[in-house]
Amino acid sequence: MKQQRYFLQSKLCLIFLIILLSILLVPQAFAQETFHVKLLAVQEKNGVMEGSPADLYLELIPGSGRVFLDTSPVTKMDTQISTRFAKEIACSHFKLECDKYDFIFTIRANSNIIGGPSAGAAIAALTTIAILDLPHDESKAITATINSGATIGPVGGVQEKIQAAERAGISKVLLAKGSLPVLNISNDNQNSTSQNNTLENLTKNVSIEIREVATLDEVIEEFTGRQLNHKKPVVTENKEYTKIMKNLQSTLCERTNNIQNEIEEQNLMINGNQSNKIEEKKRQAINATLQNDYYSAASFCFGVNIDLKRNYYQIRKPQRLAVAQLFKLLEKKNIDLFKELEKQEIQTISDLQTFMVVRERIQDVTDQIKDYEQKQQTASLDDIYSILAYAEERYFSAKSWQQFFSMDGKRFVLDDTALENSCRQKISEADERHQYASLFLSAAHLNHVTKKIATTYKALENKEYELCLITATQAKAEANAIISSLGVTENSLDDYTNTKKLAVERVISDNSQQGIFPILGYSYYQYAQSLKNNRYHSLLYLEYALEMSDLQMYFPENKNYMQPFSRININDPVFLTAQGFIIGVLATTLFFVFRDKKHKKDSSKALKKNKSTNQRTRQKKKK
Repeated sequence: MKQQRYFLQSKLCLIFLIILLSILLVPQAFAQETFHVKLLAVQEKNGVMEGSPADLYLELIPGSGRVFLDTSPVTKMDTQISTRFAKEIACSHFKLECDKYDFIFTIRANSNIIGGPSAGAAIAALTTIAILDLPHDESKAITATINSGATIGPVGGVQEKIQAAERAGISKVLLAKGSLPVLNISNDNQNSTSQNNTLENLTKNVSIEIREVATLDEVIEEFTGRQLNHKKPVVTENKEYTKIMKNLQSTLCERTNNIQNEIEEQNLMINGNQSNKIEEKKRQAINATLQNDYYSAASFCFGVNIDLKRNYYQIRKPQRLAVAQLFKLLEKKNIDLFKELEKQEIQTISDLQTFMVVRERIQDVTDQIKDYEQKQQTASLDDIYSILAYAEERYFSAKSWQQFFSMDGKRFVLDDTALENSCRQKISEADERHQYASLFLSAAHLNHVTKKIATTYKALENKEYELCLITATQAKAEANAIISSLGVTENSLDDYTNTKKLAVERVISDNSQQGIFPILGYSYYQYAQSLKNNRYHSLLYLEYALEMSDLQMYFPENKNYMQPFSRININDPVFLTAQGFIIGVLATTLFFVFRDKKHKKDSSKALKKNKSTNQRTRQKKKK
């Protein structure tokens, strides 16, 4: 009994020792390096803007992608939002495994209040440097925003920040492309300032080096000497997409001819101004077709069809009762199309995007019908004709887009659970961008985004996840377009648009190489290029293209039996502690099992030996 108690006490002591060592040693495994870059801040003192250096630190700890911000002195709300935004941009752009870590950012500055998005580019750069553990030059600094597509945007107070950098001994300052021509560098010996300085004039006033950058890739190369995205993206149009989009364009443009023929057969005359506008759009459609830009051609024909139908009704002047019957017929066809769509199986990203675009157009028709019902007694007939023409052509467009359900592609998990999760994630992203933009613009400027987000929440509530996803994606893109354009001057808009275009090309190229051709992203990309004369609209459609080209990131490619375990974060302290504990218990158990077996074996041998000895002794006594 004493021997058994001894063994039991020994076991308990050893187990306790292993648990204690696990608890004490696990934290040592998580000791993380702190990464650092220089920032440049600006503040107002006695009515004069003054720049000052600041420091940005990042510590990574095992986690799930959360972001924590510690500032001294106080931080503004926009800094907290822009920190999360910048981190997400870096993670998405370089495909970093950010969900394995929690991010603790620390900002130390002499200015009274830390505020503004001017640390965004630095935060994105430091996130990349930390995750990839890249050696970097801490004598350089950047003051710029980070925008969708990892593009770099300008900030205010650049003049004061550069002067602060010079006083702090910083070797080089990185600015957003387009910042230099509008800098005003003060002359210490004069009260005046020099206007519209070029890079050459600027370098006469300061001793440090200054460089303009357009993308996060350039920033990383400046800080680390590494080119992470050195290959120029090559966008190749998918042959199946070309075939289907060509048919779609042919369908819509043939409808243009049919409506025109009907107008001519009835001897109806469209007035000169309207006729000229319609002919101009038709020429745009023809030119786009000749350039094999079938989506843009289809879009132009869609616009022409609306104009033709509106003019047709305005000339024919159907009465309100006849118009009511047309709306009733359209409503029935729209409901039937919705029922048909609901039966469609979604297996690929192409299927999903097709479902989204068809469902959006069906909803648009529904909204137009509701708008008519509210205005039918008060609005003029011309206004009602416009609503009817748009709704009819929107319905026809929805039917035409169904052709893309025939397009093949890589299969993903696109069940209701995955769609709901993606919808909620997109809403969260759109909400965050909207909140960020609202820090700089009035509610009136953001009214369209606000309405889209409201529509998104309604779709989520109704479990219309595809409609929710496309509307939230559009809302996020529109908010991004607003944020990206802040501070961009007219002179630098072309350069900035080209940079955004390059970002879109990279996303489309990457996904195409993975066998996922983004039909909506590519279509918007083409349409943006057809709008070169309207640069702000072009920028908006590039934002649409960016968001629509990366939808697969929200969905698992396929299911497997190990999927539940793949979500476990092996770097999580709790997981590693439990792992250490289990290993310790197993090792201890095995140790004592083998020792007990050996003890029993030795005891059995001893017993047999004693028994044999006793037998021999008894035999001797008998003799």
